[in-house]
Amino acid sequence: MAVDEKLQTIRHSCAHVMAEAVLNLFPGTKIAIGPAIDNGFYYDFDFPTDTKLTETDFAAVEKEMRKIIAGNHDFVRKEVSKEEALKLFADQQYKIELINDLPDDAIITTYEQDGYIDLCRGPHVSNTKEINAQSFKLDKIAGAYWRGDSNRPMLTRVYALCFAKPNDLKDYLKMLEEAEKRDHRKLGIEMDLFHLDPEDPGQIFWHPNGWTIYTTIQDYMRQMVRRDGYLEVNTPAIMPRSLWERSGHWGHYQKNMFITESEKRLFAIKPMNCPGALEIFKSRQRSYKDLPLRLAEFGHDVRNEPSGTLHGIMRVRGFVQDDAHIICTEEQVASEVAKFCKLLKKVYHDFGFDDLVVKFSTMPEDHVGDLETWERAEKALADACHEAGLEYEIQPGEGAFYGPKLEFKLYDCLGREWQCGTIQADFQLPSAERLDATYIGSDNQKHHPVMLHRAILGSIERFLGILIENFAGAFPTWLAFEQVAVVPVSSEFDDYAKLVYETLIQADIRANAYLDDSNMKAKIKQISQEHKTPYILVVGQKEKDENSVCVRYRFSSGKQQETMKLDEFVKYVETKNLEKGTTI
Repeated sequence: MAVDEKLQTIRHSCAHVMAEAVLNLFPGTKIAIGPAIDNGFYYDFDFPTDTKLTETDFAAVEKEMRKIIAGNHDFVRKEVSKEEALKLFADQQYKIELINDLPDDAIITTYEQDGYIDLCRGPHVSNTKEINAQSFKLDKIAGAYWRGDSNRPMLTRVYALCFAKPNDLKDYLKMLEEAEKRDHRKLGIEMDLFHLDPEDPGQIFWHPNGWTIYTTIQDYMRQMVRRDGYLEVNTPAIMPRSLWERSGHWGHYQKNMFITESEKRLFAIKPMNCPGALEIFKSRQRSYKDLPLRLAEFGHDVRNEPSGTLHGIMRVRGFVQDDAHIICTEEQVASEVAKFCKLLKKVYHDFGFDDLVVKFSTMPEDHVGDLETWERAEKALADACHEAGLEYEIQPGEGAFYGPKLEFKLYDCLGREWQCGTIQADFQLPSAERLDATYIGSDNQKHHPVMLHRAILGSIERFLGILIENFAGAFPTWLAFEQVAVVPVSSEFDDYAKLVYETLIQADIRANAYLDDSNMKAKIKQISQEHKTPYILVVGQKEKDENSVCVRYRFSSGKQQETMKLDEFVKYVETKNLEKGTTI
């Protein structure tokens, strides 16, 4: 058994122990489901009306769990009929519902430890002694609708952390502590980057500091795609129902779309940009000589995400994608995907990410198009991966409804995984059954192209959130909203500070001059803590006389500060602005 599988088995077994402990402490509780998840497990409970579990009860539950584990109880697997299962769980309504969903002739498995019986496919460890009593910790409580349906009862979901060894748990808790310090929502307020209004959920109000970083990222991506052969376009924010019906989004994505009406016609605010790109392609007759056509768009999309799933700027309703659609022949798919992968690696490197994992998502149950077309699309994408020298992991059934896709996951400085980039091979949208896009081939006949949907950063909002947490707000020079802070030693030198500031601004260096009445040390402390500015220039009589600046460095490079001529410093920062892939 692989290490990860063994750990997941330990976690799932520990979930059963937690459920037993909860039932021991809170009689009459109804149990629902308790799967293993990344870093631990959860279990959903329906407590009696006069009972409420809170985080203050965690210590008691953990104590009871350790008592159960110390009993060295075997996990006993048993196969039962549906009829037997219904009798076993007669007083557990959620288990009864799950059992009733199974075929009448189904063989159902249960697991028992210490007299506690649960409905479960397993596997489990053989004995509770295989669960280290110091390697788990109850983490948090959340609400969860039964089976994800907002019309069903709200259950209490108890999350727990669980690892094979105590040191693994300690390391993870340290990482969580560090992640809390880096939380983009906290730093976003402290650094005056953005705010979120509870009356307008999922929408971001960007402040000047945050918007400066945002547009710096956007300008960088605009330059990169232009150099890689893309043409930038822009498509309408609102498009008619008829277009969304033909594209398939109305039937497969409508629940996530904001709908509006005008002059007795229905429209949708666009949740994605692909139909608009094809409309541009179709605006005139195309030839095979025009392909591949690479259309890039910073498309502002809006999706009706449930309010409970929103999270800072990581999961929002309104966002901009660094989107692009490559319209090409089937024969060009492999080379275009390989070309895209090269660009993606370069971009990620420039932002400081070099470790990648590639996931290959195949046809989902809810899809459009026939099996043969899907097989061709999946083969084209697989061939492209081989050509690009990429290894990938299969994610069965996780593709978009219109085509298979590659997902690119990067790792931040805390080892957390983030899914950002994607490329999807779409044989459906350009087809005659959908938006009917055609080009004239070398045989002088009409053919339907393939559309590759691709993004590197994904949502710029989410990617910026990742960057905030990765750098803990201390952005490298080229990304910092304030690259240089000019601080006079006293108000006597405000005029020279203004001269330095103007020189920096004229050189396109993002700078501020701090000329308020607070003392120099207080200014430097504020700049360092709130803005995390890479360079602080302290100027006084000596600097004024020599047309120089005393440079204080934010980063550690063997020197804390030095004096240099103003024009030297300007050239130094200009060089740093060209250096990507660094943390300074």
